[in-house]
Amino acid sequence: MAILILFRGKCGLSTCTTRYLVAMATGDLMVIITDVILRRFRSYYYPLCFLDMTLVCTVINVLLRAAIDCSVWLTVVFSFDRFVAICCQTLKTKYCTKKTAAVVLATTCTVLCSKNVAWYFRFKSKRIINNVPWFCSNKNSYFTDPRRVAFTWFSMVLTPLIPFALILILNALTVRHIFMASRVRMALRGQSKGQNRSDTEMESRRKSMILLLTISGSFILLWLLYILYLFDALDPHLDGNAYDIFEQVAYMLRNLSCCTNTFIYVATQSKFREQFKTAVKYPVASVTQFINKCNN
Repeated sequence: MAILILFRGKCGLSTCTTRYLVAMATGDLMVIITDVILRRFRSYYYPLCFLDMTLVCTVINVLLRAAIDCSVWLTVVFSFDRFVAICCQTLKTKYCTKKTAAVVLATTCTVLCSKNVAWYFRFKSKRIINNVPWFCSNKNSYFTDPRRVAFTWFSMVLTPLIPFALILILNALTVRHIFMASRVRMALRGQSKGQNRSDTEMESRRKSMILLLTISGSFILLWLLYILYLFDALDPHLDGNAYDIFEQVAYMLRNLSCCTNTFIYVATQSKFREQFKTAVKYPVASVTQFINKCNN
């Protein structure tokens, strides 16, 4: 629903921003489909089905890795776009366009999807049943081959360490610029604490900052435990049972980060809320209108 609402372009956002938000929502949805539905939900309620065939589960793992990378890096490119729009006025007219957004999004997703094809060669079948390979297990070379080890570390650094650092830096620079610009504008407009004159430019920047900080801030908070888990930061301080719980919570929060953006749109964008209410009311209104027409 968030994708459809944003795609209609009636939320008062620029076409450039809308494209980034639609891409982010799509990437988040792909993570939910591949990890939550096709892996975790399926393993609980359908412990043995065609999804456990080696070929299928290998493809699902590749799609999951690609979806996670895209979801994370689309947040980075959106943060960079907002940084340019707010802090780099000379570059804004050239970079913050719908054409540039399309090129950046297409390039980012293509590169990340191509990179994750390598995960297809990580797995082997665990069992052969009626000449059909079932289940996925790591090949022995996955732990010993220097190339595979290097690729694993490269993937961990690429997602989420570099995005984590970039988002922190871009947010800090963006917030610093907005605060400095607001002080200058207040001084030029002769504002004092007792006055409250409207400033459409600063109001627009304030809304952009709120949207940016809530999206990237939730990403940082919800991915923090997963980063600690990846590098065994808490392993020496937890026993076996506590570490298992910590691992599951880390994965849960990582997946939750792919569900929060829609709620952020609702909380921070008034026009998105209006469009959301209209979309929810539309089926009810249509059914009511149809019933009234039939009765008449």
